Amino acid sequence: MSTNAVKKQTELTEEQQKELDLAFEKAKKAMDTIETYSQEQLDRLCQAVAWAVSNKKTFTELVDMGIEESKLGDHESRMGKRMKIRGILRDALRQKSVGAVEEIPEKGIVKYAKPVGIIGSIVPTTNPDLTPAGTAIYAIKARDAVVFSPHPRSKKTTFETVRLMREALEKEGAPADLLQCLTLVNIPMTKALMSRADLVLATGGKDMVKSAYSSGTPAYGVGAGNSTMIIDDTADVKEAALNTMLSKTSDFGSGCSADGNLIISDKVYEAMLEELVKVGGYLANDDEKASLRSVMWDTEGHRLPNTVAVAPQQLAKEAGFSIPEDRKFIIVKGDQIGKEYPFSGEKLTTLLAVYKYEGEFEHALDMMRAIYEVGGKGHSCGIYSFDDDHIHRLGLAAPVSRIMVRQAQSKANAGSFTNGMPMTSSLGCGTWGGNIISENVNLKHYMNYTWVSKPIPEDKPSDAELFGEFFDPELEK
Repeated sequence: MSTNAVKKQTELTEEQQKELDLAFEKAKKAMDTIETYSQEQLDRLCQAVAWAVSNKKTFTELVDMGIEESKLGDHESRMGKRMKIRGILRDALRQKSVGAVEEIPEKGIVKYAKPVGIIGSIVPTTNPDLTPAGTAIYAIKARDAVVFSPHPRSKKTTFETVRLMREALEKEGAPADLLQCLTLVNIPMTKALMSRADLVLATGGKDMVKSAYSSGTPAYGVGAGNSTMIIDDTADVKEAALNTMLSKTSDFGSGCSADGNLIISDKVYEAMLEELVKVGGYLANDDEKASLRSVMWDTEGHRLPNTVAVAPQQLAKEAGFSIPEDRKFIIVKGDQIGKEYPFSGEKLTTLLAVYKYEGEFEHALDMMRAIYEVGGKGHSCGIYSFDDDHIHRLGLAAPVSRIMVRQAQSKANAGSFTNGMPMTSSLGCGTWGGNIISENVNLKHYMNYTWVSKPIPEDKPSDAELFGEFFDPELEK
C-alpha cells in the first residue's frame, strides 16, 4: 500500500477538520452561555430534551428508523428503552449540579460542582437513540456540551435524535449547539474527536474503547459482557425462566447484558429447562448445536457477524435447520467451559447456554469463575436464589461490577424502577474490563468538583491507638 493511501485512512480531510473545528468553537460558546444558568433552568432543559425524544410517537419513529437503517434489533424490546430515558431524567432531576452540591459538616468539607467541558460521545450502532438522549440529559444538567460521533451503520437515526433535542433547546431559548453531531464520520474523525474533547464517553466495541483510553483524554469506557446467572436449589424456576427470556431476547440478544449462560443446580435443572421451553425456548439437539457453532464462530473462535443480533428463526436458518415461529430463543446444553468452547463466551444473539452444577453451591461458583476467565470479567452476573448466604458468597466471589438478584439482567443492571442502580446506558467494568470505574456512568461522572475545606478540631489519634501492639515507645525517644 502506498504512503498516500495510508494517509487517507489515518488523517482528516480538510473538510473534516473544518467540521471538527467548528463543532468545538460552537460548543465552547454554548457552554459559556449556560455557565450562569440556575438549577431550575437546567432542569427544565433536561425535561425538554428528554420529552422531545422519549414521547411514544417520536421514539417509535426513531426505533423504526434505527432498525431499518442498521438491520439490527427488534421493535418491541427497543421501545422499552424509552423508559430508561425517563429513569435517567428522574435521577438527574433528583440531584444538584449548581453551586454547593454536598456538605460534610463533621469534616468541614463543602463540594462545588463544575462542568467537565466538551464531551466526545461515541454512539453504538445498537443504541442510536438511547445513548444520545441519556448522555444529553446528564450533560445538560452538568452544564457540559456534547459532540456526538454516530456509528456509520445507524448515523441517520443518531442525527435525527440529536436534531430533535437541539430543536427542543432552541424552543427554550437555550443554545442548540450544546448538542452537536458530526456528519463526516469515520475512524480518523472519531479518533480526532476523542483526542480533542475534555472527556470521552465510549460506548461500543472493545477496539473503540481501547482507542478511547489511548486518546490521551480522560475517558469512561465499557467492557465486554458475558452475563451469567446462577439458579440455585431455592430458586423460583418460573420467575427465573421468565426473566431469562426477557433478558435474552431484548433487542435480539445484542446487548452485553443479555443473559448468555445459566448455571443451574441439579436439583432444579430439569424443571428449569422445562420452564425455559414454556416461555419460548427451543432446545437444540447435538447436531443442531454443532451447526450453530459453525455459523457463529470461525475456526479460530472469532465471532461471525451475520448471526449477531438476529431472530432465533434466522439463526437456525443460517445453521441449516428450522424452528417454530413462536420460539423466542435457542438453548444449547453447555459441555465444557474454556476459550476453546465458544458457547461459554459472549454470544450477542438469541442463543443461551445452560450448565448443570451438582452438589454444593461452591461448584456453581467454580463454574462462574471459569466462565469469566473466558470473557466478560467486570461486567455483570446474577443469581436466582432466596438463600442470603449464597447471594453473599456470590458477591464475594464474582469478578464483576454488578450482580442482579432475581431480576432480568438486561432490564435491571443499568438501572430500573424496581432497583436502586443508577440509571444509565453505559456500564463501567473496572480494571477487570479495562475501565477506570466499576460503576454505572451517571451524573457525578459528568462533573468536576471543587473541595472547600474549613478547619475542624484536631483529629489525630495517639501512636498507641494507631499502631496497636506494634507500638514501642522506646523507639520514639
